[in-house]
Formats: sequence, structure tokens, C-alpha cells
Amino acid sequence: MQIFKVDSQGNFSGTYHTAVSSAQKPIEPCPLVGTQHLDEDGQCTFGFTVNWKKFSDSTAVFMGQCFAGKGGEDILHTSWLLREKVDSLPDDWKATRTGRNVFIRVGQMEERESS
Repeated sequence: MQIFKVDSQGNFSGTYHTAVSSAQKPIEPCPLVGTQHLDEDGQCTFGFTVNWKKFSDSTAVFMGQCFAGKGGEDILHTSWLLREKVDSLPDDWKATRTGRNVFIRVGQMEERESS
């Protein structure tokens, strides 16, 4: 996941490159858009949506909070919902999945390892 600059209102955009998919097409990076609660201590809450339109008929929403790790790195704890398109209402029960992910800012880890 790559998040670009957050604006003064807490809005941001970026790209998400997943490693997993049940789609038959090759995985490609997809756009994400989101917003965060601007917080002085850096432990903001946030949410973002990923549109998997480049290879799948699904959309995912992530929500969570940013924490500072023991080494000072930014850690995002998220919960997500993934909605896949289904052909009929009886199949609706299997169209939504849920899960959790933890993200650690890579740039901070690389800086620490090189010093």
C-alpha cells in the first residue's frame, strides 16, 4: 500500500497492491481513497476504500487506527470488509468477507536498518 500526502482536511489517496485474490485475472495495483481524523499525537483513526476494478468485481473498505510501535514506527491496525459481485440474491450470503491486517511503514524500517 502506498499512501500519498494527506491534505489539511485529512483526505488522502494512493494505491494498493494485494498479494491475494480469487479473481481469474492477474493482480494489479488499484486506487485507494480515504480520510483520517487529524490527531496531534499521531494515533489517528482512519478509513479507506480500495476499488479492485482493474482485475475484479469487488470493493474493500478498511478502517482502523495508527499507533506508534516500540521502535517509533507507524503501525496501522485495520479491520476490513470485502464485497464481491454476485449474480443473484440467493448467493448474497457469500459475497462479503471480513478480516484484519496490520501495516508497518516500510520507509521508517529501511531508514532504521541503514543507520
